[in-house]
Amino acid sequence: MEEFVQSSGEDGIVVFSLGSMVKNLTEEKANLIASALAQIPQKVLWRYKGKKPATLGANTRLYDWIPQNDLLGHPKAKGFITHGGTNGIYEAIYHGVPMVGVPMFADQPDNIAHMKAKGAAVEVNINTMTSADLLNALRTVINEPSYKENAVRLSRIHHDQPVKPLDRAVFWIEFVMRHKGAKHLRPAAHDLTWFQYHSLDCKRLSTAFKQEID
Repeated sequence: MEEFVQSSGEDGIVVFSLGSMVKNLTEEKANLIASALAQIPQKVLWRYKGKKPATLGANTRLYDWIPQNDLLGHPKAKGFITHGGTNGIYEAIYHGVPMVGVPMFADQPDNIAHMKAKGAAVEVNINTMTSADLLNALRTVINEPSYKENAVRLSRIHHDQPVKPLDRAVFWIEFVMRHKGAKHLRPAAHDLTWFQYHSLDCKRLSTAFKQEID
């Protein structure tokens, strides 16, 4: 994989993943995407388990799994095609990589909307996009400097913390150990029954249930 990445030269690489829940696409959609990828000078690492698209270009390789965070952190990373999952978004922000968002469900459309608003992403609709749409989106985030600049600006903000995240995690783990489980921080909810936790009035529920039966 590293040899493939290094073979990209000055053009660099594009990382492509639609997350762990989307393992394959329709043959038509996969060919549409592969056709667009084949037209860019960058090398593409695509996490995809479906049938190999007939339009797959020599610049694109398919993988069952990719070390996504490591690839986004590689100095040759030029763009990230993502479904907009929270982990991928934060990894791209951390490494300052501009995105092409292809959201599908849950929090993904909202995540991509935030990245668009910050000028770090372009969105394409997975249901209606053409090869030209995806190709234009890729060319935009890779070739227009503002997208990289905005991604790097977000990265600087993300990195600017008083304590490194790993040091903070180590501190709290050792804090709990030093204080024998830190019971003073334990939420009282752990000591409640399920009906107390959900604030259920059992007496009234019982009366209401009896009235329904009667």
